[in-house]
Amino acid sequence: MRYLILSLLAVLAAPAWAADDGDFWYLQTSVYTRHFNPDPEHNNHQDLLGLEYNRADGVLAGGATFRNSFSQRSNYAYLGKRFDSDSHPVYLKLTGGLLQGYRGEYRDKIPLNRFGVAPAIIPSVGVRFGPLGSELVLLGNSAAMINLGLRL
Repeated sequence: MRYLILSLLAVLAAPAWAADDGDFWYLQTSVYTRHFNPDPEHNNHQDLLGLEYNRADGVLAGGATFRNSFSQRSNYAYLGKRFDSDSHPVYLKLTGGLLQGYRGEYRDKIPLNRFGVAPAIIPSVGVRFGPLGSELVLLGNSAAMINLGLRL
């Protein structure tokens, strides 16, 4: 279903395909997750849906909803910076924000989650092909995730 939605958005965003510079919205979803120390109770299907606003200078703000490693609905609201390569369609991205959703027996699985909300810093590296993009996201020392996205 998510691939159908991304395909439809790609068709609707066709006029933006040629535009490479300027501000843009970025819609993304997770397609693969791998925990570094797998545990039978780990969820590797995050069902992530994220939307971020990227300024031409690389400053960005966004939010995402997803199922965490323990299948609990979680949310991440963040600010960050995208560092584009001048010569290749690749970039580095660093975001920092607040992570909510680790509850009950899993509350202490992320640091500083005393009140149900914890700070998070998430680095990633991305590549883009016109309006389409993919990112490899490092989730602390726990997991790595691959996201696919579309510039709107």
